[in-house]
Amino acid sequence: MSAKPHAFNDIFLSSFGEPGQQVKLRKILIPVIQRDYAQGRNDPETKRIRERFLSSLHDALTGVPLTLDFVYGDLDSNGVMTPLDGQQRLTTLFLLYWFAAKKEGIEPKDYAFLGNFSYETRYSSRDFCAKLVEFNPTFASTSLSKEIVDEPWFPYDWEKDPTISSMLVMLDAIQNKFSDVTDIWGKLLSGCINFYFLPIKDLGLTDDLYIKMNSTGKPLTVFEDFKAELEHSLSEVDPAKAKDIIYKIDWGWTDMLWASKKTDDVIDDEFLRYFRFICDVISVRKDGGAPHDKGTDVFDLLELYFSKRSKHLEDNIALLSSFFDCWCKLEQDEFFASIMANTHQEGKILVRDNLNIFSDCRANYGDAIENGNRKFTLQRFILLYAVIYYLIHKATISFDDFKRRLRIVNNLIENSEDEIASRAARNNLPAILKQVEKIIGEGSIDMTLGPNFNSNQLAEEKKKLAWTFAHLDLAESLFTLEDHPLLKGQIAIVGLDHPEYFSRFEQLFPPKCSEERFDLIDCALMSKGNYGQRESNGWRWQFGSSRNSSAWESLFHKSKSRDYFDNTKDILRQLLGTDDLSDEGLRRIAQEFLDDCRMKHRFVWRYYYVAYKSFRPGRYGKYWIGREEPYSITTMLTQRNISETSRQAFLYEVGGEEHIDKDSNGKYLLYPGCRVKAENAAFVIESLGDEHKELGRIDFSQDESGVDTEDRIQRAKAELPGLIAKFQK
Repeated sequence: MSAKPHAFNDIFLSSFGEPGQQVKLRKILIPVIQRDYAQGRNDPETKRIRERFLSSLHDALTGVPLTLDFVYGDLDSNGVMTPLDGQQRLTTLFLLYWFAAKKEGIEPKDYAFLGNFSYETRYSSRDFCAKLVEFNPTFASTSLSKEIVDEPWFPYDWEKDPTISSMLVMLDAIQNKFSDVTDIWGKLLSGCINFYFLPIKDLGLTDDLYIKMNSTGKPLTVFEDFKAELEHSLSEVDPAKAKDIIYKIDWGWTDMLWASKKTDDVIDDEFLRYFRFICDVISVRKDGGAPHDKGTDVFDLLELYFSKRSKHLEDNIALLSSFFDCWCKLEQDEFFASIMANTHQEGKILVRDNLNIFSDCRANYGDAIENGNRKFTLQRFILLYAVIYYLIHKATISFDDFKRRLRIVNNLIENSEDEIASRAARNNLPAILKQVEKIIGEGSIDMTLGPNFNSNQLAEEKKKLAWTFAHLDLAESLFTLEDHPLLKGQIAIVGLDHPEYFSRFEQLFPPKCSEERFDLIDCALMSKGNYGQRESNGWRWQFGSSRNSSAWESLFHKSKSRDYFDNTKDILRQLLGTDDLSDEGLRRIAQEFLDDCRMKHRFVWRYYYVAYKSFRPGRYGKYWIGREEPYSITTMLTQRNISETSRQAFLYEVGGEEHIDKDSNGKYLLYPGCRVKAENAAFVIESLGDEHKELGRIDFSQDESGVDTEDRIQRAKAELPGLIAKFQK
């Protein structure tokens, strides 16, 4: 294998191969199977890439030499090389050499080797390359392409050849970029821009490599340009380190990505997405920012973190290496399957998405879905960081300790939505990553780091950590409870002082809970007491729902925006403490409550909630209840606001959907000539029109504490139709 760098001019007639079997490279021929030349396309992304690549070449001609990495190719016995990788770079060099030779009046014999570069992709591309070498432009125009297209030897249909049209654009870009550079030809001959050529036979591989290497290609050579710029940037500071990093990219890291490839994405794209992830980690740790704060352009990130302008270049290089190296000797799928699962399994954390979050990162990092949210979420950003931190430090962390600690991190992630939300992330993420390092590295939680994860969940995790050390035989029972879909790691609603309730919670809320079961639980809880939680606005309440498990999730997760969590907990624990949690047992609890209300003639508003299904909010579990008027209950069928789908619960039960007035957001029953409204102790019949004169009323008897002493629903159903008919006469 030759380790000698070559300039474009001296690769021709250079010899390759074993002693005694060497072949001189005489011609470079882009084969039919290769894609068209793409660096001259006119889309915005290619323009940006073209400008960066030409800027790197310009810097090499005016400053530090540039090595463009390896070019791989098949060299036959006649000395014809067909590139397998490097076509785009070679073509751009061909055009740059042509520009220098023509602009500086170089003798034809000195640039005759340019005639040994050609395309087989189309006859037009082949003929264009030959005609171009013969052509001598005047440079009178600022557009070389216009001068070329106007030549009689240039057929009109050649402009439809994508390789030719791309070359024309690149020639204009080269003219614009290098018009003020002197002695370009001499500098090029000196080797200021070079590359390594590796014949395919030197690799000991077959033509299968052609398939592999071309499957990494895209119409744009972002990755090729990225590597060249990375090497150039690092070489300005530490040439040895630059060579080491590029070697790792070409061999160890590329092999790792190929071995773990799970998506249709080419590994170049996967590499660059993971590179963005690494740069975002650096941004959070060093700059105190959030992911994407510094943008997503890999060249901007490279300049910011891996060039001589970077304040922490040495640390950043070390981090880059460790974040790639840690995956290189790992059976990734096997590893992730040993620590994560989509259903509860002993010794694993519960995740709802792709188990291999490293693969997920490489496939989706930085991409957005239709609503603008990230495909690879901030929650998974943190979880992947936790895994990587372990892999880098696994010499000092046992695997069993890691799995227990990862559960803590996952619980914190699941229950810190507000703290990880995009607005809060900018302030919280630096401390969150420090907390992750503390937990994974030491198995401890640092409450002094400032705002990071949810403070309630941090406190709970500290308690659970101590509790599991004291109750090792019950740890798995606790972990099973944590993984319940309604709890997602937060078990405060059950507590730690009654471990027997752990399994009873799942008995009460089986994993696949039916609408009927949710409704029975709702009634049984309300029979024990008002288990709802009042939201911070003072009038909206959260209850359970028969059709939406998220309502129960909200109740079971402590929030600063709701009051009475402890009351919900007390009532739930009362229910968990009962002997029979079957459907029949729950029905019995509700019926005994209703019977007791009727016997005592105390019809608290909870009685109506349990007795009449229409009172129970079936979608989001939201209620409007007046502060001083417990019977002014409005069921809300939306998440946050009273709307036309809302209905005053007592009126709806009496008059039904047919008469509820949607225009008033369910506040009235509407009949011809009159309407009915509900007050805390009466139904009032009013006239229609502007005055809304009272026509009649049904007053309900209440005791001195304001509690109904009769079932107002039954009475209203008996008396209201007659009154309505009377006022309609």
